[in-house]
Amino acid sequence: MAKEIKKLESVTVRFAGDSGDGMQLTGARFGDTTALSGKDIATLPDYPSEIRAPAGTTSGVSGFQLNFSSQAIDSPGDQVDVLVAMNPAAVKVNIKDLKKNAIIIVNQDAFDVKNLKLAGYEKNPLEDDSLSAFKVIPVPVTTLTKNALEDSGLSPKEIVRCKNFFALGLMFWLYSESLIPTIKWLEEKFEKQPEIKEANIKVLKAGYNFGDNTRLFTERYKIEPAKLEPGVYRNVSGNEATALGCVTASLLSNTPLFLGSYPITPASEILQYLSKYKNYGVITFQAEDEIAGITSAIGAAFGGSLAVTTTSGPGLALKTEAIGLAVMTELPLVIIDVQRGGPSTGLPTKTEDSDLLQAVYGRNGEAPVVVLCASSPKDCFYMTIEAFRIAVKYMTPVILLTDGYIANGSEPFKIPNVDDLPKIEVKFLEEGREFYPYMRNANLARPWVKPGTPGLEHRIGGLEKSHIFGNVSYDSENHDFMCKLRAEKVASVQKDIPDLEVLYEQEGKLLVLGWGGTYGAIYHAVEKARKVGMKVSQAHLNFINPFPSNLGNVLSKFKKILIPEVNLGQLARIIRSEYLIKPIQFNKVRGLPLKSFEIQSKILEILSEENNDNQK
Repeated sequence: MAKEIKKLESVTVRFAGDSGDGMQLTGARFGDTTALSGKDIATLPDYPSEIRAPAGTTSGVSGFQLNFSSQAIDSPGDQVDVLVAMNPAAVKVNIKDLKKNAIIIVNQDAFDVKNLKLAGYEKNPLEDDSLSAFKVIPVPVTTLTKNALEDSGLSPKEIVRCKNFFALGLMFWLYSESLIPTIKWLEEKFEKQPEIKEANIKVLKAGYNFGDNTRLFTERYKIEPAKLEPGVYRNVSGNEATALGCVTASLLSNTPLFLGSYPITPASEILQYLSKYKNYGVITFQAEDEIAGITSAIGAAFGGSLAVTTTSGPGLALKTEAIGLAVMTELPLVIIDVQRGGPSTGLPTKTEDSDLLQAVYGRNGEAPVVVLCASSPKDCFYMTIEAFRIAVKYMTPVILLTDGYIANGSEPFKIPNVDDLPKIEVKFLEEGREFYPYMRNANLARPWVKPGTPGLEHRIGGLEKSHIFGNVSYDSENHDFMCKLRAEKVASVQKDIPDLEVLYEQEGKLLVLGWGGTYGAIYHAVEKARKVGMKVSQAHLNFINPFPSNLGNVLSKFKKILIPEVNLGQLARIIRSEYLIKPIQFNKVRGLPLKSFEIQSKILEILSEENNDNQK
């Protein structure tokens, strides 16, 4: 009997299971397919922090969430509409995030005594009333996978590994998506392993057909393509967009790119992506540690390359002294910090925005640098180019902050026309009758000279330099002058920063001010609050040091400022000290992005209090 097809505007789906269940691959394939069919999507991979957590335990649960819609979206969704759970632990970990009446598709074969015990269940939740608030659909995924591949010639272990493709095929059927993109992907991925290719394709189709033939589902769903701006799109993660931004900056400046980096979660993928672009003149160097990574990049900058180093919070701490060296030598250097949960090793696979104070202040001595941040996966592309533009124009280090959520999450990215991108002007000094290494132009930037240029021999280093001449100087007045000059140069970057834009009313009772990866959650929270009649505005920062020149004026026009952050109030602290106002803080440090409904609740609380005060 044909199932009724129900049209929906948007859905949030989460795949969850053991690390070995292939949930990241399953989610990524589902996300790529929905993107190819024209939906707008945003994703949130969620990895366990332990590399080899015991199978079947809650600490080993791996998840992949995606929100896909016929409308423009900016977040991976809040509460989950559909959970695909491959074992009891996946249900236990994720049940708190489900909507009431959400669908839970479970691999009922995994709900045996052993797995229930490992997950901490005393009773089977499929047999009691603990899941009565949800629509639970038990599917014997493992058994059906084995049945489909009983004549495949694969080992029992290899057969069981294919079960994630059964779940993927079932979800493709449920949401009326095509199998063709994934079949093509499998044909390319396992071209040299035909037995694995055929097995996965067979199981994928078996999952799809199971949905069509079973009576467990009375309806299926369809989401229409989103009305996106016309153009050519591809689905990109934040790390991939960052790498593409690095390559594009090299092309826009006609200058070779050098990456010196040490692998660290969640930034390692940038190194991996950039290593594939040797044909564009990109040189990647996997260093033995964080210090070697950044110092090799400083050396490349001295030699005339666009130089970048990538890291996460612990690595940024180790790079601190070398960042000071880049400040002293006044070389263009981009430091990309993909923030993760801390302190120390912290939560390596989780997200957090807690490196802001470290980026702005975390160096010995007076060592100011420019600090930028990206607000979404695709925004990483543009902010990376901006980081290189500023670094070259002002001959200064620039720190670009992203985070684990942005880096691993993905969304459709409209491929820009290269002619529409701003050129990066690189001018090496090649001759000069009167040359000194710390001469300065109108931007207070010293000249960029390739070593060995005839007549322009010079030296730079970590010891304080005399103004203009660049000789080592211990003179107290010169040191005072040079510290102030370097600070003035970074402050002067403000003239290249666009004014902060305010969405909705330009003045009023409440402004929600955000930075970095909180943009999507804040945007949807403000939208929802406005739909119920609340007058609230939004502004989002991509430039932290220096701030946009109009920030103080913007803040002064609102009675209250709310700053949601995935830390304990780091931007709020800077705003308080710079503008002498006391913002309202909303802070969650859970290793996850903020949820829009939480911010919306805070908005309603603030404005309700304001209205009550006015009535008194």
